[in-house]
Amino acid sequence: MTFYFTGIRSFPKLWKSNSYLGLSSSHFYLSLFLKDCYGIRSQEKWFSVKTMSAQNTKAMNLLIAKARCVRKLDEGSNKQVSADSSHMFAAGAAKKRSQMNPSSKAPVLPPVKNIIQLPTKPLNSEEWDKLKEEFKEKANFENWIILQMVKSRSSLDVAKSVLAWVATKNNGIVGYDLLVKYLYLCVFHKQTSEIIDVYEIMKARYKRLESGAYTLLIRGLMYTDRWREALLLLEDLKKVMIPSKKNYDDCIQGALFHQDVNVAWNLYQELLSHDIVPMLETLKAFFGFGKDMKDDQYLNKLHNILLYLRNNQLYPGESFAHSIKTWFESIPGEQWKGQFITIQQSGQCLGCGKTVESIHLSSEEYEFLKEKIMRDVIDGGDQYKKTTPQNKVKIGSLKTVCSFYGIPFS
Repeated sequence: MTFYFTGIRSFPKLWKSNSYLGLSSSHFYLSLFLKDCYGIRSQEKWFSVKTMSAQNTKAMNLLIAKARCVRKLDEGSNKQVSADSSHMFAAGAAKKRSQMNPSSKAPVLPPVKNIIQLPTKPLNSEEWDKLKEEFKEKANFENWIILQMVKSRSSLDVAKSVLAWVATKNNGIVGYDLLVKYLYLCVFHKQTSEIIDVYEIMKARYKRLESGAYTLLIRGLMYTDRWREALLLLEDLKKVMIPSKKNYDDCIQGALFHQDVNVAWNLYQELLSHDIVPMLETLKAFFGFGKDMKDDQYLNKLHNILLYLRNNQLYPGESFAHSIKTWFESIPGEQWKGQFITIQQSGQCLGCGKTVESIHLSSEEYEFLKEKIMRDVIDGGDQYKKTTPQNKVKIGSLKTVCSFYGIPFS
């Protein structure tokens, strides 16, 4: 046992003093802070020691005897703990500790998983009923089994037998969630007739769909004879939200597939008006469609796409780059020749010898940016009195931009 004495500077002075804290010489107290150090066990105690007069020597002897007994117990415990701590990581130590300190809580068993092998061929109603009996959570069997089919991209015939089984039990009605999951499989397997059947059912039963169903129907209908109905679905989706870049991509590629260039370009401009960065696959489709085409108006639009890539620092992948190269080389009456080369560290092109444009600001561009921000942003008095809290956040962002480029902002 180790003793830590706190708050005492001079022990001889303390012991020789005749009075301490207003007490007589025969009665004064000494407070000691004691700490047991056993390696992995730490206990802290406060003790008060009181001097005893001659008539209390009997009581004092009794206290000394008790103290000796406690000391022996502590020493034995110290040896045991030290021996245990040295073998804390020995083989079987964890088991011994668990037996010495049994947990009051019952062990938590892992949840029982439903292990059912998905059928590889369509099943009839009796077979589906039998399979459901083997399922632990029978109330969720239909949703669970169709979800597993979606994850494993099961055959459409097997999934269709699930819907037929559910319909026989529910007076010919199949729930919305099951229809959407089945629609996903139809789109994945590109089964046009099934996509149209599901579309007719959902159109007759539901006035509005959620975004996932709209996305699947648009993608599934765009390559059918009813592709213009997909554009109507896009309009319905616009009433509740801004369509995603994937929705626009499906519609643009479908319009180009059906040779309606004007619809494709209008959708592209609409996409940009929402400040949505188009998918590179969308831009690639325009270049693929323009191959061998002699149309100045279409040519200018493709040049604008190239400028859009440059100005927004969008870098085409290898497939898109091949499409651009093929388009340039296919322009009638022009002798373009493209090749894939490696740009040197200096930025010089080994093919044409020109230097690739740098993304760093030149001195002229820096001055232009500085004057633009000073004139359009900073000038005009106290911005915080004229703006909303939302605009104040924008001003804070502009301060960050200015500090990055070394432009003073006050």
